[in-house]
This record gives sequence, C-alpha cells and structure tokens, in this order.
Amino acid sequence: MVNTLSGFGLGLRPEHYSDFVAESQPVDWLEILSDNYLVPGGKPLFYLDKIRCDYPLAMHGVAMNLGSVDPLDIDYLNSIKSLAQRVEPAIVSDHLCWTGSAGRRLHDLLPLPYTEEAVRHLSARIRQAQDVLGRRLVIENVSSYLEADTAMQEWEFISAIAQMADCDLLVDINNIYVSSLNHGFDPLAYLQALPRERVRQFHLAGHSVNGDLVIDTHDHPICEGVWQLYQQAVGLFGAVPVMIERDDNIPPLEELVAELARARELSARTQDDRTSHAVA
Repeated sequence: MVNTLSGFGLGLRPEHYSDFVAESQPVDWLEILSDNYLVPGGKPLFYLDKIRCDYPLAMHGVAMNLGSVDPLDIDYLNSIKSLAQRVEPAIVSDHLCWTGSAGRRLHDLLPLPYTEEAVRHLSARIRQAQDVLGRRLVIENVSSYLEADTAMQEWEFISAIAQMADCDLLVDINNIYVSSLNHGFDPLAYLQALPRERVRQFHLAGHSVNGDLVIDTHDHPICEGVWQLYQQAVGLFGAVPVMIERDDNIPPLEELVAELARARELSARTQDDRTSHAVA
C-alpha cells in the first residue's frame, strides 16, 4: 500500500505486535524505528509485513549521523532506502544531531552549535542523503542539556537548515518543552518561528525530571505542559499528523490509545476554536 499520513499515530513497539495483528486498533498510522528492521528477516520484519497491510507507516531513524564530520554512511543510507521500498512509508525521518565521530557510535542524539558554518555543513549532508534515498527527508529537533555560546537561536538554526537543504521538519513538542525548561526560552516563540509549510509531523512523549535538569526519556506519560504546548502547535499549524512515542516502561496498548484519544480531542477543540474565531 502507498502510504499517506493523517490523523493520530503511535510508535510501533514489539510489546504491541500481537495487539495490532489480533484486531483493528483505533490508531490511524504507525511509526517504526527504522534501525530495528534493517536485518534480512526475523520477528520484527515478520510482524511488520503483516501490520503494514492495515496501517500507513512512517519510518524514523536514529543513526544517519547528519551532524558529524565523518563521511555519510552510504551503506546505511542504502539499507534505509531498501526498507522504504519494502514498506512504502509516507515519511522517512531522522534527527538534527550527531551520533558519533571517527567511526565510533555513541548511541546518543548529540546537539550541535547553532552557527552559519553548521547550517552549511548539515544542509550539504542532508542534500546528499536525500539524493541517495531519492526522497525528501524529514528532520527532527532534539532535546538538549548544554548550549554553545552562539548568536543564533535553535529555531533560527533549524529554519535555516530546512530552507538551505530543502527538507521538511518533524517537530517534537516534548523536545521543545524539555529544552525550554533546561535553557529558559519561550517554547511558543520557538513554534511561531518555524516555517509552517515545512512542518510534516509532530511527536508527543514523556520525560523525566532530575532536580533542575529535564531529560527526554520517553518513559513517562505526557505531562500537562506538553499537552498545552501541543494545543498551541495545533493552533499555529493546524491538523499536522501527530504520534506518541514510548520507548521504556511501555504500558499496555490501551493506555497509549487513551493518550491518543486526548490528542484527538485537543486537536478537534483547537480547530473548532480557530474556525469559530475566523467566522466571528
């Protein structure tokens, strides 16, 4: 099936494979972690081939290492391309970060300095990756805990890259919220500065609080602050496809479906309010 995304999705996790195979779920689409499906065979691909017949897909990766100075891993990009040809996702995404250097993988999404040099470097690498994949990439903002002393703000940095690289954006609402608490900026101002025409997808997730540090752990329910910021994002960008990520302490599927129902309700209410104000 050729996939298009609309509505409200979940991150597909092995704990819920059997739920999606057994019966239809109130989920409009699913996002897979691309890196878990790059081996030729095994349980993940077995279930993915079944599940994708019933749900549109997005592919989301963590290992393109776009921000590094190492050469892009063309073999890895070709593996992503092959998986995309197999599952026909509406979106292929990765992160605006670096994940390793000198051939070593650090297994983390590490932030970059917000400089013109970094904009040019990342934009060239995103264009190269897009040429290999034969499609436009969707790039996600990451959460951060330290910032370099630069004149450019994160939202300016991301907007400049989207324009120069001609890529689209996956706006992680939780990551913006986490970073705003860690660095003291206005998360609504961040959203307002993004190029609306390039926003293709939203992420929602939970996080952990460790004293003065807020950490993007994806192991808690979505907090009220993130829900409020999501509602503001809908007010700015409209009905962008949104999904909920949960990567640890994964609950029964019905708990995530309940969170998804709240996202539906908030989106509908916000769009009704926009329509009412426009008519008035």
